[in-house]
Amino acid sequence: MSDQLPAKRKGRKAAKYRGPKCLNCGTPLELSDMYCSYCGQLNTTKSLSLKDFFGEFIGSIITYDSRFRYTLKDLLFRPGVITRNYVGGQRLKYANPFRFFLSVSIIYFLVQSIISTITGTNSFINDKSNSGPNFELEADGENFKLVPAVKDSIKIDSILEAQGIPTEAIALDSILAANQVDAKELDSLIKEKNPFSKKEDSIKTYELISEAQLDTMNRFNRTFKRFNLYYDFYEATEIKDAATALDSLKHNNTAYNRWAYNKNEAFEQIKERPAEFITYLFEKTPFFVFFFTPFYALFFWLIYSKKKYTYMEHMIFIFHIFSFVFLCMLIALLPDLLIGQDIFAGLLFLLIGPFYFYKALRNFYKQKRLLTIIKFIFLNFVFGISATISAILFFAVTAAFY
Repeated sequence: MSDQLPAKRKGRKAAKYRGPKCLNCGTPLELSDMYCSYCGQLNTTKSLSLKDFFGEFIGSIITYDSRFRYTLKDLLFRPGVITRNYVGGQRLKYANPFRFFLSVSIIYFLVQSIISTITGTNSFINDKSNSGPNFELEADGENFKLVPAVKDSIKIDSILEAQGIPTEAIALDSILAANQVDAKELDSLIKEKNPFSKKEDSIKTYELISEAQLDTMNRFNRTFKRFNLYYDFYEATEIKDAATALDSLKHNNTAYNRWAYNKNEAFEQIKERPAEFITYLFEKTPFFVFFFTPFYALFFWLIYSKKKYTYMEHMIFIFHIFSFVFLCMLIALLPDLLIGQDIFAGLLFLLIGPFYFYKALRNFYKQKRLLTIIKFIFLNFVFGISATISAILFFAVTAAFY
């Protein structure tokens, strides 16, 4: 049999380099076996040359490229079919569902970050106006506060006149040039120069709770009371060092107590720079989706129990749906940037997304139209509630480790 080899091949695939066993796993091979039937490695004893190395590298790229091409095409234009094919055994044809989802989501956030850096805009703060001051004064009783500038707003000097305050008293020129003045500086300027500004009560108190009292509470109340006490103490004393604070409170200087107290500084940063925290939170979205998917897949497993799909196969379906969403958001980035409004992203979530989800359910689970519509509505309802609960938990956990 070894004398009747296939057509002659060059390089490492040539028949003269084939061995009697796989060098990777040791499986016995015939000299006619080009690849190992067990692990798939090329059957060759030839030493690796520079040409061979780069040839295999290019080959791996081309192979992944074909899988990427099939995945991209079927994911965009054949909703549900890609999952049916993958679950049915066509694994080498498509990219791994989770790996593809992770790749697309990471690319999306990278591209969005690059666009934000180049354009100087922050998509997490909806402020696309390039004309007029960014902030303006708004009367609030005897005080003034900064609010986002709006069209046809009341003139600053009119507000001051109504309150009987001389316009020169608050450096009006600086306020009118608000585009060049930092928001915090402007806010401080107003509070400092406004003679009628109410002084905030600087005396803040806290209710002292001992460790012994905390130990008598259940876990939930104990945790809530501890964080509340530490926050009130932090606000009242402005002590940032956890060890000093715990010593003052007569609490145990444990790693958990130090961590709990140090969260006050993180919460303070969130209050002062919310946009920065939102950006940080948004960048963690792929991880949120990853941990949310197993929970959401449970409902698919329950309402499609007669279909005999495994729990993991329902998860693959959901990963394909989320991959489609990130892929469309990625595609919509450029046209929305050129237009200046999120029109394409809006169409995705309002029209294309729901229709795609319905078609994916129909094509993958193969049920009648009316039954699919009922399950479609139910799954969307479950998604809304469970995603909200999961987002709150995710927000809390993210804030805890911020």
